[in-house]
Amino acid sequence: MANMEASGSDDVEKLKSKFLSAWNNMKYSWVLKTKTYFRRNSPVFLLGKCYHFKGEESSESSPEGSDSGSINSEDNWGNVEEFRKDFISRIWLTYRQEFPPLEESVWTTDCGWGCTLRTGQMLLAQGLLLHFLGRDWIWPNSMDFVNADPFSLFSNTSQRLAATFETSLPETRDTLSSYKPLTNKNVNVDTTEFYHRKIVSWFADCPTAYFGIHKLVQLGKNSGKVAGDWYGPAVVSHLLRKAIEESPDPELKGISVYVAQDCTIYTGDVCDQLQGLDGDRAILILVPVRLGGERTNVQYFDFVKGILSLEYSVGIIGGKPKQSYYFVGFQDDSLIYMDPHYCQSFVDVSITDFPLESFHCPSPKKMSFKKMDPSCTIGFYCRNTKDFEKVTEELAKVLKSATRPNYPLFTFVNGRARDFDLVCSPVYEQNDLFTDDENKRLKRFSTEEFVLL
Repeated sequence: MANMEASGSDDVEKLKSKFLSAWNNMKYSWVLKTKTYFRRNSPVFLLGKCYHFKGEESSESSPEGSDSGSINSEDNWGNVEEFRKDFISRIWLTYRQEFPPLEESVWTTDCGWGCTLRTGQMLLAQGLLLHFLGRDWIWPNSMDFVNADPFSLFSNTSQRLAATFETSLPETRDTLSSYKPLTNKNVNVDTTEFYHRKIVSWFADCPTAYFGIHKLVQLGKNSGKVAGDWYGPAVVSHLLRKAIEESPDPELKGISVYVAQDCTIYTGDVCDQLQGLDGDRAILILVPVRLGGERTNVQYFDFVKGILSLEYSVGIIGGKPKQSYYFVGFQDDSLIYMDPHYCQSFVDVSITDFPLESFHCPSPKKMSFKKMDPSCTIGFYCRNTKDFEKVTEELAKVLKSATRPNYPLFTFVNGRARDFDLVCSPVYEQNDLFTDDENKRLKRFSTEEFVLL
């Protein structure tokens, strides 16, 4: 009888997960296909890079004072093209369905509950792209997306121009056909493709993937979370830290994750991680912060802009209430993001030359900063101690100019956390996410409940 009840419960859960997948695809598929408009006269920032779309325009096609019109400048077309290739090259991790069941559950999809785990994965993936391939790496196949899915980039207050980039014109076809993939000078094309696929495979939806949904849910279980629960940005930050620590791949020993405690970065602890037992290694610094009370304080938008403008930025795990997004850039008062809510089919990465298309987003989305949820985690990548010193210097400028002196969003403190009496971290069972020493000094306090005045 008990077995029959358990079987019936499992069937209900399976039906529920299938319904959630179908609902999310119906809800978000049209959003994915919706055209995104960018202003012609405003610069666009994408993970520390700045793109300018404005070019010389003929007076016949564009009225005086207008910021819309046809694209007549070859340089301007190049900027648009480069921006799109750069964005498409970022790794996109979304809801998936029909993957192997999560441990001790019947869940074969994370649809409806795993969005913050996915945005955390995307931030970590960007850090790994920087680590192994560098910021200038561009996926050669990104051009296929540019040709197959042209979208509008420009608008002004009076009209929105549905620019097609004139892909049918001979001069444009010549430009596209002459494209050569951009790679780091010291890395050949074959090596870049190898690491590209390897990084994607680390996030596969299977139990053996180092940073896959199965691994993160397993780590969450050790701290009181189960599949189907919602995860906040601060909690996900610690799951990523632990996942990196437990990864057995020798190549991942050259990078670690540091999570700020109580909005404080202890420079001594960071330097210790940079100078590991096996020699120098890179570090991904994650800082859970809160940009206001129940709503985001608009005064913090300059801070967010400053963060996303830095060359060391790996983006922000954030979103709007009840929906997590991966913020990667901005234009004017709008944030540019990657959306994890579109539910895609499971991809078996064990297959040679498995398809990569579903791991790259065809077009960016924009959202007003005013809609941003105040709870978020910002991230930075430092390849060495010199980088960390530069990050400290640049962040100090951003914090000074964009936040009130008496209420900084986070601080740098010389020394190590163990040198201080108060050590604060997010609330949940910490058995496997913290060391015994950290557990002894841990206070029941959550950065996700912390409100800045």
